[in-house]
Amino acid sequence: MLNKTVDLASQRGSPDPRPRRQLPPWLSTAALLLPTYGWLTLAVFLPLLTMLVFSFLTATPMGNKPIVFTLKQYRAFIDQPYLIGIGINSLMIGFWTTLSCAVLGFLAALALARATAGKARETLLVLILLPFWTNGLVRVFSWTMVLRENGFLDNLLHMIVPDAGSISILYTRYAIVVGLVHGYLPYMILTCYIALVTIDDAIIEAATSLGARWWTILWKILLPMAGPGLISGAILTFVPVIGSFMEPRILGGRVGVTMGTVIEDQFTQAFNWPLGASLSFTLLAVVLAIFATFSGVLRRGTAA
Repeated sequence: MLNKTVDLASQRGSPDPRPRRQLPPWLSTAALLLPTYGWLTLAVFLPLLTMLVFSFLTATPMGNKPIVFTLKQYRAFIDQPYLIGIGINSLMIGFWTTLSCAVLGFLAALALARATAGKARETLLVLILLPFWTNGLVRVFSWTMVLRENGFLDNLLHMIVPDAGSISILYTRYAIVVGLVHGYLPYMILTCYIALVTIDDAIIEAATSLGARWWTILWKILLPMAGPGLISGAILTFVPVIGSFMEPRILGGRVGVTMGTVIEDQFTQAFNWPLGASLSFTLLAVVLAIFATFSGVLRRGTAA
């Protein structure tokens, strides 16, 4: 009787000799990817495909006008040459904004990575992320109070130098760049910080022990090794800046006409959706060209 009990216990504890049925690898992978790509399809790919179709039409299907497929909308830069100047203005604003963010963001990230630690670093990172917690429209309108004539900056100057003239820069390209830098500087700081914090301290100590000056360490070690972070931050800044419309419209006034404001006007004011869609995809082509240009440099920097 005891032997039978031992045999039953051993049989219960032994693994099941029958193999369990497992899902095919492709099916499990598809099940994991389905929620993400399903949401991307509904929220991104289908709207983009719809706008792409609209860009080849003479009118939208929602109206009563006859619909004809045409490439006329993509000839906008030829038929309306003033768009070329607007496009150049958008690229220049994007260039100066990205350059300003690169200089300020790299220096701020360098201070975070090399001169702070512990709670001080955590506090500063929270302060850097603070602009993301406020409404963008509130941030932009706040700058109008600072940059306008008799604004905060103007009054501060007159308190120091009473006879000084007005330094109002509102409704200029400088004001647009200031507002855009405020909004997109955290992207540059974070990408540069991630690149700088991974640099081994032993490399800096070895260069210092060999007699390298601080500027040599900056130009020969820190900048090259933080190159992928700078390039990533530049792409994350330049791409949305050239399509922005809120900061140019509010801070730029008459000089704030950019591709972003023109596209917005085509959708909301002129109701010319095909032209707005074609301009959007032209801007998207510029963005893809930027990615294609810097992807090889980014890969080489990351590999190094």
